Amino acid sequence: MAEEITIARPYAEAAFELARERDALGAWQEALARLAAVAADPEVRKLIGNPRVSPAQLIQLFVDVGGELDQAQQNFVRTLVENERVALLPEIHALFVRLKNRHEGVRRAHVVSAFPLDEAALKSLMAQLEPRFRCRLEPSVSVDPELIGGVKVTVGDEVIDASVRGKLEAMASALKA
Repeated sequence: MAEEITIARPYAEAAFELARERDALGAWQEALARLAAVAADPEVRKLIGNPRVSPAQLIQLFVDVGGELDQAQQNFVRTLVENERVALLPEIHALFVRLKNRHEGVRRAHVVSAFPLDEAALKSLMAQLEPRFRCRLEPSVSVDPELIGGVKVTVGDEVIDASVRGKLEAMASALKA
């Protein structure tokens, strides 16, 4: 996995620079998401490694199935296929999103909640957290009933544990000390 990311990084950076120069970060992110989904498909994975499928056929498959791609995006697919890196599209997409978020001042916030959060509650939580982190936060939410109540938020390497379970563990530690 680490080796794949290392190989994918220069391609993601090249795509990011090209998209930034053309003021098309959103369009490139969407195109890479579609292409990554195609590359991750099990049937397509078999074709990628198949010596009977020519590079031209593989390029045409990605261009046809990848949705509307501009000329630069088609050239990017061609480069990936010719360098036998098209299987790395999911990693390239993930790295591109990180570069785009960093460029736009957006950080990922992983929210773990004891109960499902509705849209209003999540929006309110992000509004409270964004001033603390001085950036716009893009949340991803998961549910863990073992938290008992409250939430646990991770942004980068910082964790805010406002869960009932976390508070109980803190009290237990304090009593033992």
